[in-house]
Amino acid sequence: MKMTRIAMPLIAVAMMTAPMMMTAQSSTMSNQQSNQSTTNMQAADQNSQAYKDGIEAAKLDTVAKRTVNPTASYLYNHPPVKKAADKEAYRNTFTQGYKAALAQSGSANTGGR
Repeated sequence: MKMTRIAMPLIAVAMMTAPMMMTAQSSTMSNQQSNQSTTNMQAADQNSQAYKDGIEAAKLDTVAKRTVNPTASYLYNHPPVKKAADKEAYRNTFTQGYKAALAQSGSANTGGR
C-alpha cells in the first residue's frame, strides 16, 4: 500500500513531463532547421552579390580601358566575406559574373590598356 502511494505520484509526474520533453526536442529540431535555412539564404545572397559585383567590375574595367581580367579586380583580391571557404566561393561566382558581362558586351577578347 505504501508503495502505491509513492509510485502513483511518480507515474503521474512522468506522464506530465513526457509531452514537455517532446516539445523541447521538436523545438530544438525546428531551431536547427531554421539555422540551416538562414545559412543557405546567406550563402545565396553572397553568391548573388558576388555575381553582381563581377558584372559591375567587368563593366567598369571595360569603360575605364583597364586590363580585362577578373583576377586584377579589387573585389576579387579582397572579397567582402570572412571565412576562407566563403572567399573562394565568392571569387568563383565573381569570375562567372565578370565573364558573363564580357560575353554579353562582346568584349571578352579586348585587352584594354
